[in-house]
Amino acid sequence: MSDIAPGAVLRGAVDLSTLRARAAQPAQAAGAASDGAPSGAVPSLVFDATDETFGQVLELSRSVPVVVDLWAEWCGPCKQLSPILEKVVAELGGRLVLAKVDVDANPQLAQGFRAQSIPMVVALIAGQPVPLFTGAVPEQQVREVFAQLLQLAAQHGVTGTVPVGDAPETDAEEPQLPPLHLEAFDAIEAGDYTRAVAAYERALAENPRDEDARAGLGQVRLLERIQGVDLQAARAAAAAAPTDIPAQFTVADLDLAGGHVEDAFDRLLDLFASLPGDERAPVRERLLELFGLIGTADPRVIRARGRLSSLLF
Repeated sequence: MSDIAPGAVLRGAVDLSTLRARAAQPAQAAGAASDGAPSGAVPSLVFDATDETFGQVLELSRSVPVVVDLWAEWCGPCKQLSPILEKVVAELGGRLVLAKVDVDANPQLAQGFRAQSIPMVVALIAGQPVPLFTGAVPEQQVREVFAQLLQLAAQHGVTGTVPVGDAPETDAEEPQLPPLHLEAFDAIEAGDYTRAVAAYERALAENPRDEDARAGLGQVRLLERIQGVDLQAARAAAAAAPTDIPAQFTVADLDLAGGHVEDAFDRLLDLFASLPGDERAPVRERLLELFGLIGTADPRVIRARGRLSSLLF
């Protein structure tokens, strides 16, 4: 199977190469049954994953999609998000499982997923990582992302389920995206970001309070801006013209999409500080847009907002 594209989510930099060797070890807690459903002692739909057991989680993902929640005890937004993830996973009745990773106790996994901020949520489908989102997000957005994830898993033949204790089987249908959201997702899968932007814009015109459409629009606009951009050429252009706004915007976009969030913010804040007052507005607007993509509770956003405020006043 070829690598799985992340679809409607931001393309994150995830490197599990150092952990894949563990997947070759005999799976004691999670394996694949002959009928394609996971077998073995999966304790529940929600379980802890560690550096030592992650090979088994990779194997499990060949049968059923695995959502990985990277968290820490000190992380306030993690405590807001985790109950939402557990609730939505439970409602799906075994079609997804949730592996919780304490980044403080499992440094190899934290490094492998390049968890620069938490909470960070990633999926595994057939052993391939699919970045989902960073930061605490609303329950409805979690539902939509998981609906997309199930569709993506089905496209790659990962349709197994995990038994849910002694609970009776249900015929619960897969959560359905609103029509315009589904149109946007299909367009993203086809690489047609212009059509996806138009779909999200129509969704917002119909319902200005649709925060999921607003978040999706920001993500797709970012993907549209960096599509086909040569990273080295963009960096060279930005280095040659430190106050060229479009050139600096391009590299900031590439940094953000590649997971270098602080680099993106610092670049734009430095640009903002170097410009005359009457030229700063576009930079402030782009910063606010990127803040929205990462999440207002993210420590990097909080720090960048503080610096922006000091530059404004």
